[in-house]
Amino acid sequence: MAEDIKLCHLTDIENGESAGFTCPVKGRDQLVLAVRKGDQLFVYINSCPHIRIPLNLDTGFSDEGLHGGKFLSLDKQHIQCSTHGAQFQIEDGFCIYGPCKNESLEPVPVVIREGSVYVSK
Repeated sequence: MAEDIKLCHLTDIENGESAGFTCPVKGRDQLVLAVRKGDQLFVYINSCPHIRIPLNLDTGFSDEGLHGGKFLSLDKQHIQCSTHGAQFQIEDGFCIYGPCKNESLEPVPVVIREGSVYVSK
Protein backbone atom coordinates (compact mmCIF):
# COMPACT_ATOMS: atom_id res chain seq x y z
CA MET A 1 0.00 0.00 0.00
CA ALA A 2 1.35 3.44 -0.92
CA GLU A 3 2.27 5.80 1.85
CA ASP A 4 0.35 9.08 2.12
CA ILE A 5 2.33 12.24 1.33
CA LYS A 6 1.85 15.38 3.41
CA LEU A 7 0.71 18.26 1.21
CA CYS A 8 0.40 20.99 3.84
CA HIS A 9 -1.18 21.88 7.15
CA LEU A 10 -4.80 23.00 6.84
CA THR A 11 -3.94 26.34 8.49
CA ASP A 12 -1.34 27.04 5.76
CA ILE A 13 -4.27 28.12 3.58
CA GLU A 14 -6.64 30.72 4.99
CA ASN A 15 -10.36 30.01 4.79
CA GLY A 16 -11.66 31.09 1.38
CA GLU A 17 -8.18 31.15 -0.16
CA SER A 18 -6.21 28.93 -2.53
CA ALA A 19 -2.65 27.70 -2.96
CA GLY A 20 -0.58 25.79 -5.47
CA PHE A 21 1.74 22.87 -4.79
CA THR A 22 3.82 20.25 -6.54
CA CYS A 23 3.27 16.75 -5.18
CA PRO A 24 3.34 13.12 -6.32
CA VAL A 25 0.01 12.05 -7.84
CA LYS A 26 -0.39 8.76 -9.71
CA GLY A 27 3.33 8.06 -9.52
CA ARG A 28 4.70 11.37 -10.76
CA ASP A 29 5.11 14.95 -9.57
CA GLN A 30 2.20 17.13 -10.63
CA LEU A 31 1.07 20.70 -10.12
CA VAL A 32 -2.02 20.77 -7.92
CA LEU A 33 -4.24 23.50 -6.53
CA ALA A 34 -6.02 23.53 -3.20
CA VAL A 35 -8.97 25.65 -2.06
CA ARG A 36 -9.99 25.84 1.58
CA LYS A 37 -13.63 26.17 2.63
CA GLY A 38 -13.94 25.93 6.40
CA ASP A 39 -12.50 22.63 7.58
CA GLN A 40 -12.47 21.19 4.05
CA LEU A 41 -9.77 21.34 1.41
CA PHE A 42 -10.62 20.71 -2.24
CA VAL A 43 -7.60 19.64 -4.30
CA TYR A 44 -7.36 19.28 -8.09
CA ILE A 45 -4.70 18.70 -10.73
CA ASN A 46 -3.69 22.19 -11.88
CA SER A 47 -4.67 21.72 -15.52
CA CYS A 48 -7.52 23.36 -17.39
CA PRO A 49 -9.55 20.79 -19.36
CA HIS A 50 -9.77 23.27 -22.26
CA ILE A 51 -6.13 23.20 -23.43
CA ARG A 52 -4.34 21.38 -20.60
CA ILE A 53 -2.32 24.31 -19.23
CA PRO A 54 -2.00 25.39 -15.59
CA LEU A 55 -5.02 27.36 -14.41
CA ASN A 56 -2.75 30.05 -12.98
CA LEU A 57 -0.50 30.40 -16.03
CA ASP A 58 0.85 33.94 -16.30
CA THR A 59 0.14 35.26 -19.77
CA GLY A 60 2.39 38.28 -19.13
CA PHE A 61 6.07 38.38 -18.29
CA SER A 62 7.24 37.20 -14.88
CA ASP A 63 10.12 35.25 -13.42
CA GLU A 64 8.04 32.21 -12.49
CA GLY A 65 5.43 32.11 -15.24
CA LEU A 66 2.68 31.25 -12.74
CA HIS A 67 0.43 33.49 -10.64
CA GLY A 68 1.43 31.87 -7.34
CA GLY A 69 -1.68 30.66 -5.52
CA LYS A 70 -4.13 32.80 -7.48
CA PHE A 71 -6.77 30.32 -8.58
CA LEU A 72 -10.03 32.01 -7.55
CA SER A 73 -12.41 34.42 -9.24
CA LEU A 74 -12.48 37.96 -7.85
CA ASP A 75 -15.49 37.13 -5.66
CA LYS A 76 -13.70 33.93 -4.51
CA GLN A 77 -16.76 31.83 -5.35
CA HIS A 78 -15.17 29.81 -8.17
CA ILE A 79 -11.85 28.45 -9.35
CA GLN A 80 -10.91 30.43 -12.46
CA CYS A 81 -8.54 29.76 -15.34
CA SER A 82 -6.35 32.83 -15.87
CA THR A 83 -5.99 32.17 -19.61
CA HIS A 84 -9.58 32.07 -20.91
CA GLY A 85 -11.65 32.78 -17.79
CA ALA A 86 -13.29 29.37 -17.41
CA GLN A 87 -14.94 29.04 -13.99
CA PHE A 88 -15.24 25.86 -11.95
CA GLN A 89 -17.27 25.02 -8.86
CA ILE A 90 -14.95 24.70 -5.87
CA GLU A 91 -16.68 21.67 -4.36
CA ASP A 92 -16.58 19.38 -7.42
CA GLY A 93 -14.42 21.08 -10.08
CA PHE A 94 -17.31 21.20 -12.58
CA CYS A 95 -16.96 23.96 -15.20
CA ILE A 96 -19.96 26.28 -15.26
CA TYR A 97 -18.60 28.95 -17.61
CA GLY A 98 -16.08 29.21 -20.41
CA PRO A 99 -14.68 27.18 -23.29
CA CYS A 100 -14.70 23.91 -21.31
CA LYS A 101 -18.23 24.28 -19.91
CA ASN A 102 -19.62 20.96 -18.57
CA GLU A 103 -16.13 19.44 -18.22
CA SER A 104 -14.40 19.01 -14.85
CA LEU A 105 -11.06 19.44 -13.16
CA GLU A 106 -9.39 16.19 -12.09
CA PRO A 107 -9.80 15.76 -8.31
CA VAL A 108 -6.96 14.66 -6.05
CA PRO A 109 -8.25 12.64 -3.07
CA VAL A 110 -7.00 13.99 0.24
CA VAL A 111 -7.46 13.13 3.88
CA ILE A 112 -7.06 15.50 6.82
CA ARG A 113 -5.51 13.99 9.94
CA GLU A 114 -4.70 16.04 13.02
CA GLY A 115 -4.76 19.23 10.97
CA SER A 116 -2.41 17.97 8.24
CA VAL A 117 -3.52 17.34 4.66
CA TYR A 118 -2.29 14.17 2.93
CA VAL A 119 -2.57 12.84 -0.63
CA SER A 120 -2.04 9.23 -1.67
CA LYS A 121 1.29 8.63 -3.40
